[in-house]
Amino acid sequence: METQIGIILAVMVFAYALAKWRNFSIELSMLFAAVAGGAAGALYNTPPPGQIFRHLVEGSFTYLDVILVFSTATIFMAIVSESGGVNYVVRSIIKHFYNIRFIALLLLMIIILIPGALTGAGSVSLLVVGAPVALALGYLGIDKRRVAAILFIVAGLSAAAPPVNIWAMILSAGTAIPYVGFELPLGIPVLLLGIFTVLFLGWKNEGTLDKQKVLEDMPEVPEKMSWWRVLLPFLVFFGLVVAYRIWPFATPIFGLALEFSIAGLVALLVSPKKIHILKLSSETMKRLLPLLATMVVVGMLQQIMTATGVRGLLSFAVISTPLVLLFIALIFIIPISEGVLTYGGAAIIGIPLIWFLDSIGLHATVAIAGLSLLWPLGDGLPPTALIGRLSVMVSGYKGTYWTFLKKTWVPWVVITIVGILMVLFSARLDFLVKWSM
Repeated sequence: METQIGIILAVMVFAYALAKWRNFSIELSMLFAAVAGGAAGALYNTPPPGQIFRHLVEGSFTYLDVILVFSTATIFMAIVSESGGVNYVVRSIIKHFYNIRFIALLLLMIIILIPGALTGAGSVSLLVVGAPVALALGYLGIDKRRVAAILFIVAGLSAAAPPVNIWAMILSAGTAIPYVGFELPLGIPVLLLGIFTVLFLGWKNEGTLDKQKVLEDMPEVPEKMSWWRVLLPFLVFFGLVVAYRIWPFATPIFGLALEFSIAGLVALLVSPKKIHILKLSSETMKRLLPLLATMVVVGMLQQIMTATGVRGLLSFAVISTPLVLLFIALIFIIPISEGVLTYGGAAIIGIPLIWFLDSIGLHATVAIAGLSLLWPLGDGLPPTALIGRLSVMVSGYKGTYWTFLKKTWVPWVVITIVGILMVLFSARLDFLVKWSM
């Protein structure tokens, strides 16, 4: 049986490698691997030949709820950005805190965190707020290589931040763990690591411009834009999130997708400029298409791996690895899996790993939170390097990619240590989950 499953796994790996060699996208490569795995399994009647298509279709709907949240949240942030809200906030930070470096850096960090935290994608943070924040960091006297490093690390942390963490959602769905109680286990380390990153990489001042000159160079905002227009949609969103927790028997549970839709409608209504919502939504969904396709294909791959027994084989491999070697290997395996498979790494490696960690007495929710800090690091590694490449592009850094990546090594090591320690001591950190619920 193990030989049979090993052959199927080898076919899937070969199919993925062949697709990448032919310069297929990550999404098509994973789809090719899923179809090849299903076909190889059919030779052993696992699954039966007539059921391969059914498994692929069923798998494509595995993360439908995540796709809905992802889509509505990104459209919401696109409306806020299009209305001039993002430029208004960044301009206000420079205007009031240009000479108070500590506060300016912290506020710019929060600006980067918010879009990724609400959408689950660090790439959205860079697409929505990356350009104005990079401009502001440059005006604070930070060279472009360090600007790119700050954007990469903080945008990655934003993807791990609550309320939407796609890696945690995938792991929760695959291990039948409710996606609740992640607010503090994810929020506290993300904030602390973000603060460390911006202060470590951004404290050095290599020369700033006159504040008035900086304000003249920054993008203009609509005259009627104000703080209440920016904050009201977010207050509505967080109000809906908190309401059913305060009044659980009097308030319906709307769900994140509907809450983002309502907040987006409010943002549209209070916008000081006319927004062509259909055109904006269409353009936003076009940008999201690769990420949405990844979620669909990851579900297919996960379903085929389950039906063929490959998922069980990987689970056995995790269980049979000595514990010390396993934790050392996680330092490398988790980021590399993200660099190769994007979110597919969480489904293939993360799910059996969480099963095992839970079986030896570690707290699954905190362990998932710890691993979620490591996966974003892989978004700077080839062949995908999605957040890394966007960070270089948005910052305008013209040096080599590896020179930029070397600049991130100190925050990278600190994040890795924190993530591994959270997994190791997850049972002692379970109070964070209790306080979140």
